[in-house]
Amino acid sequence: MLRLAEHPRIVAVKDCSYDFLGVQPDPVYGVSTGFGALATRHISQDLRTRLQRNIVRSHAAGMGPRVEREVVRALMFLRLKTVCSGRTGVRPEVAQTMADVLNASITPVVHEYGSLGCSGDLAPLSHCALTLMGEGDAEGPDGTVRPAAELLAEHGIQPVELREKEGLALLNGTDGMLGMLVMALADLDTLYKSADITAALSLEALLGTDKVLAPELHAIRPHPGQGASAANMLAVLKGSGLTGHHQDDAPRVQDAYSVRCAPQVAGAGRDTMAHARLVADRELASAVDNPVVLPDGRVESNGNFHGAPVAYVLDFLAIAAADLGSIAERRTDRLLDKNRSHGLPPFLADDAGVDSGLMIAQYTQAALVSEMKRLAVPASADSIPSSAMQEDHVSMGWSAARKLRTAVDNLTRIIAVELYAATRAIELRDGLIPAPASRAVIGAAREAGVGGPGPDRFLAPDLAAADAFVRDGRLLAAAETVTGPLQ
Repeated sequence: MLRLAEHPRIVAVKDCSYDFLGVQPDPVYGVSTGFGALATRHISQDLRTRLQRNIVRSHAAGMGPRVEREVVRALMFLRLKTVCSGRTGVRPEVAQTMADVLNASITPVVHEYGSLGCSGDLAPLSHCALTLMGEGDAEGPDGTVRPAAELLAEHGIQPVELREKEGLALLNGTDGMLGMLVMALADLDTLYKSADITAALSLEALLGTDKVLAPELHAIRPHPGQGASAANMLAVLKGSGLTGHHQDDAPRVQDAYSVRCAPQVAGAGRDTMAHARLVADRELASAVDNPVVLPDGRVESNGNFHGAPVAYVLDFLAIAAADLGSIAERRTDRLLDKNRSHGLPPFLADDAGVDSGLMIAQYTQAALVSEMKRLAVPASADSIPSSAMQEDHVSMGWSAARKLRTAVDNLTRIIAVELYAATRAIELRDGLIPAPASRAVIGAAREAGVGGPGPDRFLAPDLAAADAFVRDGRLLAAAETVTGPLQ
């Protein structure tokens, strides 16, 4: 899993400030006016620093569990990227303080709830800005939560006193949802390759045919992800002594959809990821703030903080992940059903009836799949008005990102259960030799504590080992020792 706990050291930032005192007397949102529905009030110059301090304090209104450290560091880093763009009107010393806090491994305490994904991830970013002011709580390098003022002092960091526009600029962006999108894409890249491996292992364990993976079949329906997934499965199955064998009285003409259509489903998810990467790349190249300083010096209000572009792909990825988990569970169920597994013992049990085998492991996998389907309900299709109807349509992008993180976590466990079942099933095929890549995966899994066939035992530790084996990339690494890099 990709984590932003470690990062290239940020040393200095360029001059990104703007002389708001020289702005013409026309109202400038967030500089000489209040915020949201209060933007009709003119703010005199002597109250403007207080205005910026107050917006941070009042908007740091999050509730619920703490957000993960890597998410907080991601949103701070991405906000710093925008602050350094020269489009936000922030002084260099504010940006440098952000860089210093990141470099000192000081992580603001940010809470689960508080962002509607419009006008930026307001509450999460406000909690980060509060730390820059030396207020609120933060986590130190040792993982202990303490007052932010103490942590800044220990690292020789001077709290900032915000001036015109700076408070608003620190909290008006899509950085939280974007950071979670980038991390989800990195995790899903590994998981989709891992799913190709477990699908191949299941096909092998079910004595299926690899003819459906032939490149010429996928060339006539040229979706890039589908072709890549089929190529990965074919690479894993190369040299298998199990594929194509039939132990039924009547030969199978075709394998079940969950086996035969694995590249089509995984491939569609891969293509969804490609679109999401395009959106992420565009958002990473953006300077999201309101108002913004344009190259000709104008300060203009805008709606670029709306999270819809990011929210849509976050939801789209959750849908694709749910479907990938669903098809993996169907293959697992087929491996456990003696009426459909083509000669495997019921539930892959050692002594069926006395032993239950993997019966309840499939229950766990099914429960995870059911939750994945609930998580696939789009957050971005919802909107709830706020700020006295001034902010009357919001993206819910932060919520889409939070549920995608859960979906990615659950997908890892679902793939782990298929891995557990498929490797056990292959080892129960006496007299048939699996593919070299399959043997490499099984050997590495056993070394990692993922148990093989045998009488019933406490199953949770085996499943936890399988989860870790998938989660930290060892499954993919084991297969690639034989196949080379998978697509």
